Amino acid sequence: MIVEMRTYDLQPGTAAEYAKHYEAGLAHRQKFSPLGGFFTTEFGPLNRIIHMWPYENLQERDKIRAEAASPGQWPPHGEELIITQESKIITPAPFSPPLRAAKLGNVYEIRTYTIKPGQMANVVKAWEVAIEERTKFSPLALAGSVTTIGPLNQWIHIWPYENLEERSRIRAEALKSGKWPPATRPFLLKQESWICTPASFSPLH
Repeated sequence: MIVEMRTYDLQPGTAAEYAKHYEAGLAHRQKFSPLGGFFTTEFGPLNRIIHMWPYENLQERDKIRAEAASPGQWPPHGEELIITQESKIITPAPFSPPLRAAKLGNVYEIRTYTIKPGQMANVVKAWEVAIEERTKFSPLALAGSVTTIGPLNQWIHIWPYENLEERSRIRAEALKSGKWPPATRPFLLKQESWICTPASFSPLH
């Protein structure tokens, strides 16, 4: 399985308008494959939407995207609101749960770590050791690497919470356990965090 994570930066104040266009076209698009999640940023880069699509492989992705393309239905209207677009292909880690419809939280934190070239396997291994302890505190929505398409050497992990207060509490408790975070600091070049909210039509909520 792979997950395509598409990130669009929009004109200021137009995220809600674009989401309406997206929702209007979604019934047609989901005849071909299910949406994994749709989010808008609240903290971090503003006026940004993130939508995620799971596929079996790149060949299925290309086939479905070609079949779904229909002028006036998909891609959705609202192209004039988009400033930039980015696509990443995420390969989920062996311990990552499948990206599917679930009610996990009202706030999602999308964390992106840039890894030193050649060190991704060490990051996955360190997470594999520590993830069972971390998920005792709150569930993991997705964890995986970008190593083939998109900005390379990225490790992306997504965590749901009920609210920001719960996020702070859980992160503190996990740190206090002494088993989190995993021992990956020697492999990291950069860390970035976005706080997002799921759209009403997002299967991941």
